[in-house]
Amino acid sequence: REHQKNLIPLLKKCFKKTNNLQKKKFSKKISNLKAGKVENFLKREGELYQKTKIFLERYKKPKINFIAVTQGPGLEPALWSGINFARTLSYFWQIPLVPVNHIEAHIFANFIGRSKSQILKLKTLFPAIGLVVSGGHTELILMKKIRKYRLLGETRDDAAGECLDKVAKILELSYPGGPEIEKLAKRGKDVFNLPRPMINSKDYDFSFAGLKTAVLYLTRKIKREKLKNLKLKANIAVSVQQAVIDVLISKTIRAAKEFKVRTVLLGGGVIANKELRKQFKETIKRKYPLSNIYYPLSMFCTDNAVMIGISGYFKSLRKKEVSLEKIKADPNLKI
Repeated sequence: REHQKNLIPLLKKCFKKTNNLQKKKFSKKISNLKAGKVENFLKREGELYQKTKIFLERYKKPKINFIAVTQGPGLEPALWSGINFARTLSYFWQIPLVPVNHIEAHIFANFIGRSKSQILKLKTLFPAIGLVVSGGHTELILMKKIRKYRLLGETRDDAAGECLDKVAKILELSYPGGPEIEKLAKRGKDVFNLPRPMINSKDYDFSFAGLKTAVLYLTRKIKREKLKNLKLKANIAVSVQQAVIDVLISKTIRAAKEFKVRTVLLGGGVIANKELRKQFKETIKRKYPLSNIYYPLSMFCTDNAVMIGISGYFKSLRKKEVSLEKIKADPNLKI
C-alpha cells in the first residue's frame, strides 16, 4: 500500500515543477459535505484520505484543464487506487476527469514531444497499424483514424515481454528481464534454432509460451556448470531476442500490407529494445517503403504518466464529460 504514502508527495512534486503549486494564505477546512464525499471516494484508504484532506486544505486549485486516469486494462486494485484518488481531486477542484485506456496510451506515447504543427498533421498518418508490446500485452491494432480501432490480434498466452522476463529468470538474470536480455544479447551470436511461434499462422494472434518452454528444455540439456558461462548465456539471449523480433516484425508488416496503411506506430516497454527498433526500421524500409514508422522515446515506452496525459488530451477534445460515478476500473478493458 505504498501508494498511500507516495501519491500526495508525487502530486506536489509535479505541480511544483510546473509552477502550479500555490499555498493558500490561510488553510481553510473542508466543509462537512465535501469532506464526506472525499472520504467516500477514499473510504478504504485511511492514510491517503488524511493526507489528501490536508493537501486540499492548504493548497490552491491548480491551473489545469482536466485530469486523466487509467481505467484499464491492468490489476484491478491498482486501477481503483488511481481512479478513487483522481475522482477525489476532480470532485473537489471541479475539473473534468478523463478515463484512459492503458493500451491506447502506449500508442499515443508516439506523440509526446511533437510540435503543435506535427500534432495538427496527425490525420495524415492514418490508416495505421499499432503494435503494443509489453510485459502484459502483445496486441496488433488497425487504426482507421484517431480513436477508431479494430483489434486484429493479441497474445493467446504469454506476452512478448513476459516471455523475455521468464527467460531471464531461467538464465538467472535480474528483473526486469527484458533489458537484461538485451544487454546480454549484444555479446552473443544467434546460434540456437529456437521456434518462432505462430509466425506463419494466417491470423494476427501471437503466442510466446512455446518459446519460453523451448529455452527451458534447452537449458536442461546443458550442464549446470556450462550455464554459468557468460558467452553461452549471451548466445541464448540473442537467439531468444531474435525469435521474438522475427515474429513481431513478420506479423506487423503483413498487416500493414494487407490493410494498406500509411504508418506503423509502436508502443510498450519492449519497444525500448534498440535492436528491435533497428530491425523494424530496416525491414519496413525494405519490404514496405510506402509506410512510415514511429516509436516513442525510450523513456516513454514503459508505463508512465505522460502517455496517460497525452491520451487524455486527445480524448478531452471530444468535450464529452463522464460522471465520476460512472468511471470504474476495468481490468479487461479492450481498445
